[in-house]
Amino acid sequence: MVQITLPDGSLREFPGPVTVADVAASIGAGLAKAALGGKVNGQLVDTSFSMSANANLAIVTAKDPEGLDLIRHSTAHLLAYAVKDLFPQAQVTIGPVIENGFYYDFSYSRPFTPEDLVAIEKRMTELANKDEPVVRRVLPRDEAVAYFKSLGEHYKAEIIASIPADQDVSLYREGIFEDLCRGPHVPSTGKLKHFKLMKVAGAYWRGDSKNEMLQRVYGTAWASKEDLQQYLTRLEEAEKRDHRKLGRELDLFHIDEHAPGLVFWHPKGWTVWQTIEQYMRQVYRDNGYQEVKGPQILDKTLWEKTGHWDKYRDNMFTTESEKRDYALKPMNCPGHILIFKQGIKSYRDLPLRYGEFGQCHRNEPSGGLHGIMRVRGFTQDDGHIFCTEDQILPECDTFTKVLKKVYADFGFTDILYKVSTRPAARIGSDELWDKAEKALMDSLRHSGCDFVISEGDGAFYGPKIEYTLKDAIGREWQCGTIQVDFNLSERLDAEYVAEDGSRQRPVILHRAIVGSMERFIGILIEQHAGALPTWLSPVQVSVLNITDAQADYCREIAAKLHKSVSNQGLRVELDLRNEKITYKIREHSLQKLPYILVAGDKEKAAGTVAVRARGNKDLGVMSIDAFIELIAADIASKA
Repeated sequence: MVQITLPDGSLREFPGPVTVADVAASIGAGLAKAALGGKVNGQLVDTSFSMSANANLAIVTAKDPEGLDLIRHSTAHLLAYAVKDLFPQAQVTIGPVIENGFYYDFSYSRPFTPEDLVAIEKRMTELANKDEPVVRRVLPRDEAVAYFKSLGEHYKAEIIASIPADQDVSLYREGIFEDLCRGPHVPSTGKLKHFKLMKVAGAYWRGDSKNEMLQRVYGTAWASKEDLQQYLTRLEEAEKRDHRKLGRELDLFHIDEHAPGLVFWHPKGWTVWQTIEQYMRQVYRDNGYQEVKGPQILDKTLWEKTGHWDKYRDNMFTTESEKRDYALKPMNCPGHILIFKQGIKSYRDLPLRYGEFGQCHRNEPSGGLHGIMRVRGFTQDDGHIFCTEDQILPECDTFTKVLKKVYADFGFTDILYKVSTRPAARIGSDELWDKAEKALMDSLRHSGCDFVISEGDGAFYGPKIEYTLKDAIGREWQCGTIQVDFNLSERLDAEYVAEDGSRQRPVILHRAIVGSMERFIGILIEQHAGALPTWLSPVQVSVLNITDAQADYCREIAAKLHKSVSNQGLRVELDLRNEKITYKIREHSLQKLPYILVAGDKEKAAGTVAVRARGNKDLGVMSIDAFIELIAADIASKA
């Protein structure tokens, strides 16, 4: 007898070996039809997988995350099937699952066109409707190499030849198409109903620029028509919000070929930057941080001591002077430790909090650069807290509370929290790791934050919390972090004098709230679709005249606004051009300004302005003082 334990603890007995599909059928016809795979003792398998011994089994359907991966992986194979059917001379290579979909790389004599994608997608639908079974078989490695060579699939043969000779390989067949894959897959092509091909891009074979350029076809697949449509709608909305497009339209910044991966900030964009930096600087001051500034270039020997040279050498920009090797800093922590080491530090000085708007450089591959979201030169709101082990909890507790307030001010209230715990390869005693992990979790509990635990994903030097923002269209952006470090103070010989007079190593908490300033501004632009809140908007109000007769009056209004609102002044744009007022209003509205003030003869005579708010809202006529009161409240609310 074979005894199968289901997730609810119930048992089912079978007289002999039983497949996942058999078990699903014994539970009910509905589940048998919905089954895409199974998890046998925690391992994802095909529905055809046979169990000859007692096992724990969970039936996987489209409602499960693993089910969606099965759909996407199998749809990648369906794509290859359709391409081979339409373009028999194309060679297939690899086709993995990626976030929200899949891709497959092909070698073909000419580029695929948009019309080709339409034809391929149509053929995929036809093949799926045939509901052909997906069947697995196993071959010895050398036999599999010979098989794919006989098909003219030289890339597949090369992949298989790299597998050890004593290993078998699995192949999956659907109809006349057979592909190398370890699986698992859905039981038949009829399970694949909701997909769309998105685009074609170039990709080097095995990621090596010395190899042939292949064609990478991207697609997306979902469990339901509704899920697919929602995803496509999100993509349309994301395209409208693309920070690169809005950056050009709103004249905020540009990226130039003369400095790839580096940002040229225009006056309006730099105003946004400075507003955020000054806000964060106040956060520093309010929470006991001392602002510091470290050098951009540090000697190679320092990076060797910290371990960065071994781990990040390929991503570091280097230079040489007077026979000494230097590197542009990819992170700020070593510089802060060198500052800490100046002078004797006592336990009474701890916790010691340093903050820096530290500019870093990393030699990111050109293919990975993306507007201001991923660049080679960036500035972090970086901070390091030097503390004792007993101070880890209160420092992390305070940090999380501050971070939540900052994110709320920027319009983010949906935050995901993840605690990454000790990896197998690590330094420090288990006792120390226990204390640090507990402190991180307790700090989140004290702040009322639900969190997930990511087992083994901590750094080798300590655990960490990652703070991820969810934006207006549901995308997730990991920004903030606090990491517990038992390592660098030892490597760079940082110490303090303890209460008993002994020399002790401080624990270092690496922390950031917005992270990369460039990336955070990109996120803000996309979060607000370019219509930044009034307190962040580079131009908060524009003043428009109807005719030249109101020009001097508009100048007076602008001057008063410049000096208003707690003596900081509003950011005002004055437009006295000899253009129709409807044209000027439309032009300023396209710049997504929070407020537009219009003055004609009536307003001039009454000492008032006509006020229009973003979104074509007519707020009516009011005095200048009333408008100042209105916009001051708007700015203070950070709404």
